[in-house]
Amino acid sequence: MTLRFNDLHPLLSGAGQKLYGGEAISQLEHALQAAHFAQLAGGDAAAITAALLHDIGHIICEQQDHDVAAGIDDQHEFVAVTALKDLFDQRVLFAIARHVEAKRYLCATEADYLAALSPASQMSLQLQGGVMNDEQAARFAASSYAKDAIFLRRCDDQAKVVGLVTAPLNYFLQIAKTICISKELA
Repeated sequence: MTLRFNDLHPLLSGAGQKLYGGEAISQLEHALQAAHFAQLAGGDAAAITAALLHDIGHIICEQQDHDVAAGIDDQHEFVAVTALKDLFDQRVLFAIARHVEAKRYLCATEADYLAALSPASQMSLQLQGGVMNDEQAARFAASSYAKDAIFLRRCDDQAKVVGLVTAPLNYFLQIAKTICISKELA
């Protein structure tokens, strides 16, 4: 599936109302919170957009709340990149594509990171390849957009707060629109 920019709002506001994979918030709330934390941390339009859209692959795959517990990895990061490839540049796409690897990397390189993950995120870690070994971590750290993926991962980790008030979806989509590379929005 390839998305057009004008598909984003109905997708996030519609199917995004479903719970976010074992967490106590919806997919939409998670997306808004991730974008919110990216903006609070000083992220630019690319970082905010990547944060907003990083898990859109779960929505496209119609992830159910119990999928992770059932051992299903929908490889949402790659689904998202395929769906968004005509809309955004490599910086946005790489951060999204590598945010799962960033979790695996941070588990390998920061002593307390794994224990700080939510139970659902710890469970999905095992489905996503587990903690990186030293060679994998070194290769990831040397990659060209590792910092963007790690920034996104940290926003993702924070974005699980029940009842957190954020700016509305249209606000963050306006930011995304400023970096959209597609001339055809509808």
